[in-house]
This record gives sequence, structure tokens and C-alpha cells, in this order.
Amino acid sequence: MRYQPIENYGIVGDLNTIALVSLSGSIDFMCFPNFDSPSIFAALLDADKGGRFLITPAFDEMKTKQLYVPDTNVLLTRFLSKDGVGEITDFMPVEELYSGKELIRRVTTIRGNVKYKMHCEPRFNYARSLHTIDKRSDMEVIFTSQGEDKTELRLLSTVPLQIINDHVIAEFTLKPNETADFLLEHIDKQPGNERNFKEFVTESLFRTMNYWKNWIAQSNYKGRWMEIVNRSALVLKLLTSFRYGSIVAAPTFSLPESIGFKRNWDYRFTWIRDASFTVYALLRLGYTKEAGAFMNWVEKLCRDIKGKNRLGIMYSIDGDRQLEEKILDNLEGYKKSSPVRIGNNAYSQLQLDIYGELMDSVYLYNKYGEPISYDFWKDLSEQMDWLSENWNQPDEGIWEVRGGKKNFLYSRMYCWVALDRAIKIARQRSFPINGHWKVQRDKIYNSIYTDFWSDEYKAFMQYPGATTVDASSLLMPLARFISPKDPRWLSTLKRIEEELVSDSLVYRYRPEVAAPDGLISHEGTFSMCSFWYVECLSRSGQLEKARFYFEKMLGYANHLGLYSEQLGFEGEHLGNFPQAFTHLGLISAAYNLNQQLNDSRNKSLNLNL
Repeated sequence: MRYQPIENYGIVGDLNTIALVSLSGSIDFMCFPNFDSPSIFAALLDADKGGRFLITPAFDEMKTKQLYVPDTNVLLTRFLSKDGVGEITDFMPVEELYSGKELIRRVTTIRGNVKYKMHCEPRFNYARSLHTIDKRSDMEVIFTSQGEDKTELRLLSTVPLQIINDHVIAEFTLKPNETADFLLEHIDKQPGNERNFKEFVTESLFRTMNYWKNWIAQSNYKGRWMEIVNRSALVLKLLTSFRYGSIVAAPTFSLPESIGFKRNWDYRFTWIRDASFTVYALLRLGYTKEAGAFMNWVEKLCRDIKGKNRLGIMYSIDGDRQLEEKILDNLEGYKKSSPVRIGNNAYSQLQLDIYGELMDSVYLYNKYGEPISYDFWKDLSEQMDWLSENWNQPDEGIWEVRGGKKNFLYSRMYCWVALDRAIKIARQRSFPINGHWKVQRDKIYNSIYTDFWSDEYKAFMQYPGATTVDASSLLMPLARFISPKDPRWLSTLKRIEEELVSDSLVYRYRPEVAAPDGLISHEGTFSMCSFWYVECLSRSGQLEKARFYFEKMLGYANHLGLYSEQLGFEGEHLGNFPQAFTHLGLISAAYNLNQQLNDSRNKSLNLNL
């Protein structure tokens, strides 16, 4: 099998970047040292040229299993055979504990005498640059990129290393309870000796496990489905930059939304929309520190663009807006799904909804976290002044269509959210307010009922004159634009079910109708839309149906509880992996459904009493 299914991977990370580890013990994707750095391993995008870091036992036949140490991001990959049992412990010491940028792999034999082989084959600068290898000792080699990146990596080992052409291998045998350690680091300090190295691995393993256990223990969610909610929270934390406070949409680029077609995008950036929704999910769980770090990042962003520009839809993790899209011709793509893209030209699009998601998260942070500063308010006010004059124009919308701008319902609704939350913040804090905001907020509200409601279809349509609905409309009651039991909303929900819902799975829209972009493909269902659908059912009082569909959706997670962006016809995971939007949608649906079930049970108990 040249390519593992996308769902056959687990992740480890250090709050700087993430590595994807397959069920076969191979790290097949990793950008290093940061989320948006060039890749050093990308076999997931080209099995021959991308590079990998493989450790596997020399069994003729074996079964593999993967699991996380509970409530941590420490990953175990287990190999089971009649000849023995081996295990790899993969983790990255987190930035909050250690200043270095390191990937650690500890190999342990559980039973039998097991022979292993290790191949470390980095391919620098998206596999575009050659490299040199300098053997410092039997246990240490240095990889140096000859490209513009000049990246240097040190591989340390407790077993002898051999250089074969442009990669490093090791073959070794371990008896029961014996271990071998490998550490790959970005060079910024001198290594210790072998004994200290092994001690560091042991010490950092337990400190890292304790870090994650202590972090998840801070969650205030104690309801049903706690294990999968905690896993989703751990994923969102891994997607957060410790250094900047920004939150990436996913740690990968160009994993296809449709096998063999061209919907392949780079998601290693911070979308204002996705990050704001992530803050909302984290605040619900009680993580005000992470929410505050993102608010600081946004505040700096607003300060930097003050008087110069409107807010962009997406940025690199350090706040840069220039994300020019490029095609990597040297990589064939996952299962030959080309082109492979880095960067994302969507950064130049107009997506008016981002103001709504941002202001909603600021409103919630101001209410449940820390009060925002006056200076931050003034910067946000400038953005609201711009929006109040510019909301009534077409844009590319939440789905970033590349087939032309339209007056999308979702964008219009979140312009209303932006002005509504700005007014609420001003009233809460007695901030000075532009009276024009209320006039425009009410004008938007009325326009949605007059321009987007269809008497023929009995639904709020995707855009004025459209003949189809859009799954993003599922956020209408979630954003408190409309009551979840309003007759107009219930008939819209019914229309969405008829057009876009397949059992518990939801398509985002009908691509042949909604601004076709020429990228022919068979689109999968969007998992985040499925969780929005569950929450809509829950809020409308359809609790049995909501719970049934929610628990069915949990069955589409991979073996570790992780989700990509989409699900294909056979339930296969598609798109970049794992996807923040899906996991935050899961948290929100679980939180609301659990609360509704508790309220229903309490009412039933009170009636019986």
C-alpha cells in the first residue's frame, strides 16, 4: 500500500507543529519547526519523494493498534505478532515546558526478542532541496538542507546509525523491557551525552504526559461523551501556536477533498472564522487562557492594520497576510491527486462573515474571560464602522467559492451578528458607540426576511433568487438570529434535510448550483455541518433524533477519535487532517445536547414528584 488511508493516522505536537504517525509506525507528514514551515516529511503527498521517518519490526505477519495514553497527546503504536510484541511511544515535548523543538520516538519490546528497522529520510523544503549528512558519532548525525531554508536537523539515537545514500538507517534487536530512543531536533543547542539523552527522553515523556493530563483536567465539561469531547479539546490545543496565540485550521496541506481531483488546499493558516469558533468552543470548556492568547493576537493584528486596511480573512500564524498560492510540481499528491498547493489565494477574498465570528468570540471573551481594553475596542470600532457601510455587497462566502461573488445568506447573517455583538459589548461596558450600527443591524435583519426567504420553497435560501439551501444556514439558530423553534426556521430545517442530509451526514451545498468553480469532483459530506445539524435538532427539542445522529457521527471518527474535513461515499476521510472546525463542532453539539438532555430529565423528575 503506497498510501495509507487518511484516517489511519494519529498526531503528536508541541504547540509549534504537528506530525502525522501512521498505523504502520511511519511519520509521513511533518512541517518543521512550525506549522507553516516547509515540510521535512511528506510521504503522504508523494510516497516516493516526500520523505518519511519509519520504525517497524521485522515481522512477517502482524496486527497493529494505535492509542493515546488517556487524556494526553502521547501516542502509542503497537505491533502484535506470534513472534513478539513491540511498541513505539511518539511525543513532542511541549513548548510551554521546553524551549527546544524535538520529536521523540521510544521503541520498547513488550514480549519476545524483536528485531526492528529504522529509516529516517527527511526531504527538505517540500522535497525540493538536497541535503548533506554529517555523522558526528555512531549515535548522532546532522542533516543540513542545501536549499534556501538552510534547515539543520540533529538525529540522536541510543543504537548505532548507518548512512545509506541520502538517508539514515538502524537495525537493532530488543529483548523484553528493553528500549531504544530516537530524537530528531531542530538544531539550536548542543546535545548532551548518551546517558543524559536517555534520561532526558524519560524525564520529558513523563513531564509531557503530566502536562496534558493537567491541561485536560481544567475542562469544566463533565457530561456525556466526555472522552471524545476531551479528545477534541486536545486536538484544538495542539492546533494552537504557543508563541503567537493564533490557531491553525489544520496542520496539513493539499490532502484532497476528492481523490484524483483538484480540490487540494493549504490549511496551515489562521482563518479568523475558524479560530473565532475555536475560541468559542474553548471558552465553553473553561479555557480562558487560550482564548485570551488569541485575543492578544487579534488585538495586535488590528493595531498593525489600523487606518490602512480592512481585516483579512486569514493570516499566517505570525500575522502575515501574504499567503501567495504556489503549486509543487515535484510531488504527485495523495493517491496522485494533483496539484499539490502551498499557500492559499483565498487570503485576498472578501468574506464579510468573518466580522461576525470575530465579534461573537470577543463578546463571549469579554463576558466570560477578561474585559477587553478600551484601545482594542477603538480598533474594533473602526472595523465595525467599515462594515456598517459595506455589508450590502457580494462576497465569496464561508465556502470560499472560486466561481464568483454572490450575496450569500451566511455572510449577510454574520454581518448582523457582528453589529449586534458590538452593540451588546458597548452596552455591557458603557463604551462609546456609533448610532449608525443599530440602524444597519436592523436593516440587515429585515433584508434577510425579505430578500432570502422563499415562499415557494418555504426556506431561507442560499442567496436571493437561489433554488437551493445551504448547510451554513444551520448556524442561524446557533448564532441566535432566529429561534430554533420558529416556524420559518423549522421549515428551513426540513428543506435542508430534504436537499442536503443523508442519514446523519450533511453536504454543505449543491456545488453545481452554488457558484460553480470549474473544479469538477464528487464532494463528500462535511462533518462540521453534521454536528451543526445535530445541534439544531437538539435546540429544536428533537432530542432522541439529535442523540441518535450524534452518536452515529461519533462512529465516523478514526480509531483515535480524530476527524478530517469531509467523509467520502464509503466513509473514508477526505481533506486536511485533523480539522479544527469539525472538532469544535463536535464540542458545541455535545455541550448543547448534554445540557438539553439534562434539562429534559430534570423536568421529567419534577413532573413525577
